[in-house]
Amino acid sequence: MKDWLEQHLCELNLTETMERPEGFCRLGYTDEEWKAIDVFVSLAETLGLYVHRDEAGNAIARWKIDEAESLPAVAIGSHLDTVKDGGGYDGVAGVLCGLAAIKKLKEEGFQPAFPIEVICFASEESSRFGVSTIGSKAMSGLLNKKELEGMKDEHGTTILQAVESMGLNWEKIDQAHRTESELKSFIELHIEQATRIEDNGAEFGVVTAIACPIRLKVTITGQMGHTGTTPMGKRKDALVAAAPLISLISETAESLSDASEVPIVATASTIVLKPNAMNVIPGIIELGVDIRSVDDQLKEKMKDLICDKCIQLEKSFGVKMEMTTLVNNSSVQLDGKVRSKLQASGESLGYKAMVLESGAGHDVMNMAAQWPSGLIFIKCRNGLSHHPDEFASLEDLQIGTDILTQYVKNEAG
Repeated sequence: MKDWLEQHLCELNLTETMERPEGFCRLGYTDEEWKAIDVFVSLAETLGLYVHRDEAGNAIARWKIDEAESLPAVAIGSHLDTVKDGGGYDGVAGVLCGLAAIKKLKEEGFQPAFPIEVICFASEESSRFGVSTIGSKAMSGLLNKKELEGMKDEHGTTILQAVESMGLNWEKIDQAHRTESELKSFIELHIEQATRIEDNGAEFGVVTAIACPIRLKVTITGQMGHTGTTPMGKRKDALVAAAPLISLISETAESLSDASEVPIVATASTIVLKPNAMNVIPGIIELGVDIRSVDDQLKEKMKDLICDKCIQLEKSFGVKMEMTTLVNNSSVQLDGKVRSKLQASGESLGYKAMVLESGAGHDVMNMAAQWPSGLIFIKCRNGLSHHPDEFASLEDLQIGTDILTQYVKNEAG
């Protein structure tokens, strides 16, 4: 099985070797993503699965059971698109291990009582349009066509144009929405993108919830002036006012996390400085802040503390601070029964589990809105992800395959 995993990991990544210093770049709704999905389709058909593409471009590979086609399917899924210059395991591991589980079940002569599906979602990453999980949003009925259709990538191409350039019809994309009766459960496998599993001596993770973000924009307006002639005591330097806020965000998140049952993270992750000239005092700063925790009250507390600090800094530095909430999404709780089944499946094979939450979003968070859904993590080296050096060992891919296989045996048998 490890040889099979290694071979098809490369094929799904459209490469002959995973040693790629430049990384991978398969943005959503591009020829590169479509070529990878074509490999998925070919591989699934080789395994005897029936594959169709829905109106959002998702590829659904189905193990048909003639006498049970009216029954809901047990589904596994993830994605094949990447961030810019990213790694070859984020998303790919879930698709690969899902197909590997089908291969293993067929080799063992398993006879399912329910249909089984492996789903390859389109455009999970937000790297191109700033909007994530488009394919799974469409499948679960969460896609707002009017809200999204005009959003553009860095080249000015809208989501609508990109979708239609792949031979799809934007007006029909919501027809990808599936009914509750179509799926019995949905499982996603993903690399952890952290080191908590390894740090705790476990071999896989079962996820309780997904930490959706609060995202803020803090605009700090000071006064531009000549860097050579404006006395230090008469300046309203927006960047100087921003500095203690940036420090507070990091220090407060660490303090709150240490004192809480579940972690919180907060990051001052983007900055726009105007006029950004060497001889001009910074007049305007736009600071982007990302706050994440599965505890929504903790996120709100962090937001309030940032607001309080802004009021204090306005007085201290003579600047104007305006805070705007860009995103405030409630965290997604995953199905407890599915989680217990996943944990039991892995532990029955002798693998040690860790129960944890996910700080990153995944397709499963949309699927959970309509179907009982679960997420398992496998380890990745040094917790590194969205980077050319992203890596998961064949041993960990094998562990993931084994757990998915056991879960499907129990659910579809």
